[in-house]
Amino acid sequence: MDVKTELRGDVVVVSITGSIDANTAPALAAAFSGEIGQGHNRLVADFAAVGYTSSAGLRALLGALKEARQQGGDFRLAGVRPAVFRVLELSGFTSILKYFPDVDGAVASFAV
Repeated sequence: MDVKTELRGDVVVVSITGSIDANTAPALAAAFSGEIGQGHNRLVADFAAVGYTSSAGLRALLGALKEARQQGGDFRLAGVRPAVFRVLELSGFTSILKYFPDVDGAVASFAV
């Protein structure tokens, strides 16, 4: 798994490439936490290049969502592939996370 961050205005886009599992989820959670710790409480996770997520990945997402909201911000998903979306759907995450077809839409949603 590879994680890159990009600041777009006051929104941080966290682009993830690869699979998120028990081995890689802690690094992802640390990346989210690090951004929030720097005062970036508006996050978009770009999932366009994520082919798989385990329950550990779901926990990392939930942690980022809670932490961002506690700091007065929010967390969005973008570009989720169908197989990963199915995992989110089956686990109930589609009812608690906001998701968008692409990063631009997710970033723009913070302006509304």
